[in-house]
Amino acid sequence: MTSASLPESGAGPAPEPQPVLTPLTAAAIFLVVTVDPGGEETVRDLLADLSGLRRAFGFGAPDASLSCVAGIGSDAWDRLFDYPRPVGLHPFVELAGTRHRAPATPGDLLFHLRGSRLDVCFALAAEIMRRLRGAVTLQDEVQGFKYLDVRDLLGFVDGTENPEGADARAAVLIGAEDAPHAGGSYVIVQKYLHDLEAWNRLPVEAQEKIIGRTKATNIELDAEGSHVALNTVTDPDGTERDILRDNMPFGSPGRGEFGTYFIGYARTPDVTERMLRNMFLGAPPTGYDRILDFSTAVTGTLFHVPAAGLLDDLPGAPAAGGTAARTPAPAPLPRPADGSLGIGNLNRSTIA
Repeated sequence: MTSASLPESGAGPAPEPQPVLTPLTAAAIFLVVTVDPGGEETVRDLLADLSGLRRAFGFGAPDASLSCVAGIGSDAWDRLFDYPRPVGLHPFVELAGTRHRAPATPGDLLFHLRGSRLDVCFALAAEIMRRLRGAVTLQDEVQGFKYLDVRDLLGFVDGTENPEGADARAAVLIGAEDAPHAGGSYVIVQKYLHDLEAWNRLPVEAQEKIIGRTKATNIELDAEGSHVALNTVTDPDGTERDILRDNMPFGSPGRGEFGTYFIGYARTPDVTERMLRNMFLGAPPTGYDRILDFSTAVTGTLFHVPAAGLLDDLPGAPAAGGTAARTPAPAPLPRPADGSLGIGNLNRSTIA
């Protein structure tokens, strides 16, 4: 990779980010894969061609506003690049609260495809997986959709507090604090499955207290311990910290599967991790997030999203047989005796 690809702060124009700041869309596909031993060069070839593939599929459907963001997991970074690790890149840390758990699940690469048309997203996703066949193992695939007036399947408007404009760039894009990765970002993804039957038995007023917003009009409530309150994090000086959410509903009515795919971009993963600790471990004096009594996290992975220039002009590959020291993965929580992840077909009824 040439030094011009990622200029340091003050040395030239700001590095071009991947399209993490694009508006919410009507359709999305999320692909999470792990890189098989020996598959590294195939993955590198795909990453280098990704922007060209996006242009090729998007050219014939300009109305689709097709975009694709690629993220790299902690375990994969040193296998793919001979280049400094992003400062904040580490494995997703599992959280085990008094009642609920945020699991860490495998993932070396994330592909977040978005557009106004699912068919165009589907076509690009199919080509990505064709190119990677034999080099990766699919861990998760979700097709998301816009639901009614930007609501989740619990019936509430989602993404209201997303920052905009300069605030969004400041919240999401890495700056001079990690100059080799300026213009990049971090993203955490989790798949949540909802128990809609139990949720819909609650009176609307009880739902609103759990969420922290009115259901019909989306007005924020002063509800201590609500989902909104627990996801509001501030620095010691009172500065509120933001992330950019691109959550999408997904589901299969025939299988009784209804969910939300959480995807949160941030300049540092610490902000999103603080929100998740509040949700799962609790924040005095209110305890854990009561939305978790109806929404179960079944996946969890953290990725670095490089600046666009790093993908278009990849760093060299690691020398054969040698990589930089890897960040040790956190000790996993106990798994079912059969060795599975305990998520079955990701239907809530299969979760212990």
